[in-house]
Amino acid sequence: MMSKQVLTANELLSGAVVYLGADGAWVENLQGARQFDKDDAHALEAARVAASSTGRLISLEVEDVVLEDGALVPARTRARIRAGGPTAPRFERQHLAEDEHVSI
Repeated sequence: MMSKQVLTANELLSGAVVYLGADGAWVENLQGARQFDKDDAHALEAARVAASSTGRLISLEVEDVVLEDGALVPARTRARIRAGGPTAPRFERQHLAEDEHVSI
């Protein structure tokens, strides 16, 4: 099984788990995440640096994923839990518009 990597983070305001999508937008579904090969290290690092400079995301991480039965599955247990959604009650979340930000 060939391992790939995805870039994941949490939205600053909502805390929602998001993944960098193939088109450069952040998506909430792991299946829409851009997959990086191990030899895409420069592209992955450039994406991580660009994402960290927005101020809209926290906890940026690179996660290993594998393809199982046609679906992306995180390699680590923690990442599988994050991909499955909150384990606590869900509340309506605030979606960030492009021009919204948080002053720190």
